Order: sequence, then structure tokens, then C-alpha cells
Amino acid sequence: MSAAAPGVSDASKSAPESAPGSASGSEPASSSSSASSSASVSTHVLDTATGRPAEGVAVELSARSGADGPWTACGTSVTDADGRCRGLPAPPRGTTHARLRFDVGPYAARGTAGREAFFPEVSVAFAVAPGEHHHVPLLLSPFGYSVYRGS
Repeated sequence: MSAAAPGVSDASKSAPESAPGSASGSEPASSSSSASSSASVSTHVLDTATGRPAEGVAVELSARSGADGPWTACGTSVTDADGRCRGLPAPPRGTTHARLRFDVGPYAARGTAGREAFFPEVSVAFAVAPGEHHHVPLLLSPFGYSVYRGS
């Protein structure tokens, strides 16, 4: 997985994100009433073993139209010092499902244990609604993980 996200516009890099329960920052406005508008996706990774953001995790966004459609890579990004991916592009119009693939193996190897990751990657697929923002955080620990739809 490449760390760079070629072809990603500056507008998608500056999309604000909020931490769970945070009152500061705001997500892009949801316009559910406009079925023709594009959806957006954001994520962040928190290391629950250290209680800190997981910096340097490569993330790939893929999309598909229809439950049986093929996955198409949309772009990649790497988590920053706050554990956030700021360079993910919007999925293409007509997307019905998105998938985030987190390459956590190299991050785990850099950790205090310095051992091979039990889960070298985490892949999360979810339904996409047109015009809505989908924030899907990953909570990571050495032998488990959890995801949820954030705000």
C-alpha cells in the first residue's frame, strides 16, 4: 500500500474531523435530501493499549456499487500524529459500499512489544448513503480491535 495519495485534492485533505464525544470541530454538513450528492469518508486510529493516537498507519479506501460489485481503490492516506487520515478522497458517485483497509502490521512492529502483529491488517466494509458523511474510527489493541460509526 502506498503512503502517498496521488490525485487527492487539497479540499479533501482539509476536511475537518471530530473525535468521539468532542464538541470542537465539525464534520461536513450532511445533505441527505440530495440523492445526487457525493458521500464522504473519514477515519482515525486510536491505540487503546497506549491510550494514544496511532501515527503512521497506512489506510486504503475502496468503493463499490452494488453488493456484488468489484472493489475499486479510491485512494490512500497515512494517519498523522493525532491518528487521523486527512487525505482520503470522496468515494465516487453511485457508491453503495466503502471499505477501509488499515495496514497495522508495521505500526505494531514499531510498538513497545516490537513483535509481529496478530492482526497485520484490519479491513472494514460498510454501507454508504449518498450525501452523508461516514466517520469510521478504529480502536486498536495488540490482540483485538473495534470499529464504529462516529460523527
